[in-house]
Amino acid sequence: MNIIVLNSKRGHSRTFSLPRFLPGLLLAALLVVPVFAGVGAYWLVYRVAPPAYTDAVARRFQSYLDTQTSEVAELRRLSKEQFQALTLKLADAQARLVRLDALGERLVDVAGIDSDEFDFGGELAMGGPEPQESSAFTPPSFLEELDQLTATLERREQQLDILEKLLANRHLENATFLAGRPILHGWMSSRFGRRADPFTGKLAWHEGVDFAGKDGSPVVATASGVVTYAGARSGYGKLVEINHGNGISTRYGHAKTVKVQVGDIVRTGDVVALMGSTGRSTGPHVHYEVLKDGRQVNPHPYIYRARR
Repeated sequence: MNIIVLNSKRGHSRTFSLPRFLPGLLLAALLVVPVFAGVGAYWLVYRVAPPAYTDAVARRFQSYLDTQTSEVAELRRLSKEQFQALTLKLADAQARLVRLDALGERLVDVAGIDSDEFDFGGELAMGGPEPQESSAFTPPSFLEELDQLTATLERREQQLDILEKLLANRHLENATFLAGRPILHGWMSSRFGRRADPFTGKLAWHEGVDFAGKDGSPVVATASGVVTYAGARSGYGKLVEINHGNGISTRYGHAKTVKVQVGDIVRTGDVVALMGSTGRSTGPHVHYEVLKDGRQVNPHPYIYRARR
């Protein structure tokens, strides 16, 4: 192998002869030197230098793994507790809904509303056009929505409780509203006030109203109340007395038969006795009295006023 060297300034050239094995030697040197360098580096790093993966490294990785395992277990526990809390809230909301339905049905019954007109057992009727994209909104979180629902149910329950009490009180007032006559058939035979006593003929004060009729005809309560007296009393014969609350009581005297007992709850129109002529009486009739705070008052305003 020859190498020719040219001199541009002098115009001369020079030739060098190289051995034929020299290129192969150079090529071998370029290949062998890197291989030996790599092998040497590997030997130095993994054989002479201390290994990178030691027991300390393993323990450190194990510690990290244990910490992550503990964190995952804690997250699972918290998730389970939150799920249980959500389950309890949902159960409470369902219980409140059941109570609201019961209250609604009770109010419908108390208010006298047709059940077909206001049905608490059916699904709510709702609808509307499909919303546009511009009206889309970001819904609140599930927990916030559940808390708001629970608070709303609590407010509605309190409102319905108050409404139920108001309607019940109104219903009670209507039931105990004193009005009408204590008989179904008959006529008024003596009014309240001054009159001639039927036995002595002297002027006397009549503390009630007499309604005459057929012997054994029904005597009815003029308002709802509780029976406080049922039996014989001097001058009245067989007597029934009913307390209607608010200081109002009624008496039904001279009965042939008493149909109620002390402590019975009677409603307006219930038969409490049968007309007779017991006691100080001249014939079959009922002596009807209205007492206010324990004193007899004129029954005429109660007899002639319209019933609610």
